[in-house]
Amino acid sequence: MKIVSLVPSLTELLIDIGLEKEVVGRTRFCVHPKKIIEQIPIIGGTKSPNIEKIKQIQPDFVVANKEENRKEDIEAIRAFSKVIVTDISSITDALLGINELGEKLGKRDASHALVNEIGMMLIETPKPEPLKAAYLIWKNPLMTVGHDTYIHDVMNHWGLENVFGDQTRYPEITIENLKQENPDVVLLSSEPYPFSDKHIDEFQSQLPDSRIILVNGEWFSWYGSRMKPAFEALNTWRETLD
Repeated sequence: MKIVSLVPSLTELLIDIGLEKEVVGRTRFCVHPKKIIEQIPIIGGTKSPNIEKIKQIQPDFVVANKEENRKEDIEAIRAFSKVIVTDISSITDALLGINELGEKLGKRDASHALVNEIGMMLIETPKPEPLKAAYLIWKNPLMTVGHDTYIHDVMNHWGLENVFGDQTRYPEITIENLKQENPDVVLLSSEPYPFSDKHIDEFQSQLPDSRIILVNGEWFSWYGSRMKPAFEALNTWRETLD
């Protein structure tokens, strides 16, 4: 069986459930697990896959995601390969997606075991006092997350009340919007925009009553097997905010 993955977090998942030899193509954004991923050929980006290159591989399955990949690319690939399209906007969706991939790709036991492990971690998550939070994913323009996203659901599970939770998808906002919402914490994600230390003072000067914090975007936005280390890290990190 030959599999091409167009989703970084799912590439890692496929390898972790025992499909290392079957994954024969991945995007340049697929970076985990590092030692193994370097041996897998790159077939382009998540939104710019090389369709002809994928066709030449003659994959049995291509793994995609409704949000991360373009509809026109998925349709083009469907002309020569089966495509599994995941649609993930919550932790529950992510767990169902793990099981779906395991079932379809012959790794049912491994995927179910992983889901059970993550499920136990969720049950044992500490329940801290809620904090009003804004999560920023882009700078120019400023962009945040709405209630129908995986990031929002992760925030909610760790007691971070999304001040833009009344909006959908990834809305553009302004500094004035942030000032009006007056969040307890503003989370600057490391991806897709690479926020860094230099941005903390910039936002702090505009939002003196909020804590400005850099966060690892993988904790909040990568699903699949990355959920295990992400949720472990979130448990420890969340306690530091109280």
